[in-house]
Amino acid sequence: MLMVLGDSLSAAYGIDYREGWVSLLEERLDGRGYAVVNASISGDTSRGGLARVDAALQSHRPAVLVLELGGNDGLRGLPVDETRRNLAEMIERAKETGAEVLLVGIELPPNYGPAYTQRFRSIYPTLAETYDVAFVPFLLDGVAAHRTLMQADGIHPRAEAQARILDNVWRYLEPLLQ
Repeated sequence: MLMVLGDSLSAAYGIDYREGWVSLLEERLDGRGYAVVNASISGDTSRGGLARVDAALQSHRPAVLVLELGGNDGLRGLPVDETRRNLAEMIERAKETGAEVLLVGIELPPNYGPAYTQRFRSIYPTLAETYDVAFVPFLLDGVAAHRTLMQADGIHPRAEAQARILDNVWRYLEPLLQ
């Protein structure tokens, strides 16, 4: 079992759910012995993820947890230290169940100022190193900078971008599935 715990970027916001990267992942894993549970909720924050991670881990017992949260924390200007603590706690709880963790990084638009943006960006690699977990540096690498791949809101990717997003994740996920 593989579980994705994320926000709108993993919940296929604004597009048909079957076109989202998590659904494409499920297709890619077909026949490899992994069921995929998408426990992503649009608008979720790291605080929301922390509130529901225990129940999700207990219910689904994933061998691999793909943790894609924190972007909404940053967009709302929430304290970086709180986001870091929440993500750390989710990693710890997942590891306590024996799950492998793939931490998925996200970056903020530059309009949040260089100090906040840099502190936020450092959350993911620091946690990955501290907890020795696999790490996707930037979920929307090769996507966010291309307006044609983004929805009108400039935050959510279009259906045409989902295969690229899956490739960004797959590079770091595949070794965990061996």
